[in-house]
Amino acid sequence: MRKLLNEELDRLSVNRFRESEKTPLIIILDNVRSLNNIGSVFRTADAYRIEKIYLCGITAQPPHKDIRKTALGATETVEWEYREHTLEVVQELNEQGVITCAIEQAEDSVALHSFKPEGKVAIIMGNEVKGVQQDVVNACSKVIELEQYGTKHSLNISVCTGIVIYDLFYKLKP
Repeated sequence: MRKLLNEELDRLSVNRFRESEKTPLIIILDNVRSLNNIGSVFRTADAYRIEKIYLCGITAQPPHKDIRKTALGATETVEWEYREHTLEVVQELNEQGVITCAIEQAEDSVALHSFKPEGKVAIIMGNEVKGVQQDVVNACSKVIELEQYGTKHSLNISVCTGIVIYDLFYKLKP
């Protein structure tokens, strides 16, 4: 079995990407500290044509060399916006009819594999130590949890975001 060359992958140009139909999925980063995690989220968002990323609170914004290092140009393709308050973004999206989902371990959470989205979805990914702010969790339509079976009680935010995006991408495809 031969690996494909980059030229054989038929990737979109930046302009074609910007004009392409997007997955009806929004990512909200709530006070994410790691610049490498932010860049990785951008790169995954590009891979699955995510509609938009909101960078909130202390979450750093492009251009920054450590974001660029892991994003590999995705900050130029994926639409993004900085907002100071995550809660305001969630409330606005709720008013627009977007299904807002905190990715968190909480009472009455829904396992990711059981979640059946209907319409546009926004996922809120929290701080590496504190998770999604409680007032933001309270404002969300749903809480989705990734079940885990080892000794650790959390995943790296970029890994968790990648799993959620991959799952929702296939559930949201027409």
